[in-house]
Amino acid sequence: MTMKLLIFGATGGTGRELVSQALRQGHSVTAFVRNPSLVQQQHPRLTVVKGDVLDYKTIEPAVAGHDAVLSTIGMPANKTGTLRSEGTRNIIRAMEKEGLKRFICQTSLGYGDSREVLRRTPFVFKYIIVPFILKKGFADHALQETYIKGSGLDWVIIRPGNLTDGGLTGHYRYGFAPTDPDIQVKVSRADVADFMLKQLTDSTFIHKTPGISY
Repeated sequence: MTMKLLIFGATGGTGRELVSQALRQGHSVTAFVRNPSLVQQQHPRLTVVKGDVLDYKTIEPAVAGHDAVLSTIGMPANKTGTLRSEGTRNIIRAMEKEGLKRFICQTSLGYGDSREVLRRTPFVFKYIIVPFILKKGFADHALQETYIKGSGLDWVIIRPGNLTDGGLTGHYRYGFAPTDPDIQVKVSRADVADFMLKQLTDSTFIHKTPGISY
């Protein structure tokens, strides 16, 4: 079944994969971006809309007419702010106003009830990168998830391990316990996009927060 998809964060690494894979699967895609010149793809079923997730009035008209929304919005680890949480709250508000239900959002493994996975990450990542560099980003992710869980949407929160630029393998683990000793806590953006698109027609993880990793 093909759909009309609205993708936020379409110029990021996972977002570009979402756009490409969705088009290959026959979906019609609207890429919501701040800078349209960063969208390198052209396709008859791809529409590019300029907007800002922190500006609600640009989101509401973009949401209308779509079947589902996917989001990979984020910001560099060395920058602070509440783009994820405030942007997601605006997206939720627009979706609820338009009566649109299915929302697939990428966050991250490593905080909240998935914090246990950090035990299997390298020393530098666990004791330096997470507490000093990613601390505020993780806090924004946590608030982002709070807004999603408090919404009336049919949401799925996808929590990937460390993102890589590897290709699409289709071979990854998902829905594991954070104490699972066998996960590698890393996964390619292409495989994350693959898993996110699968949630469009699968109800297994509705209102759940599945991790994804190798």
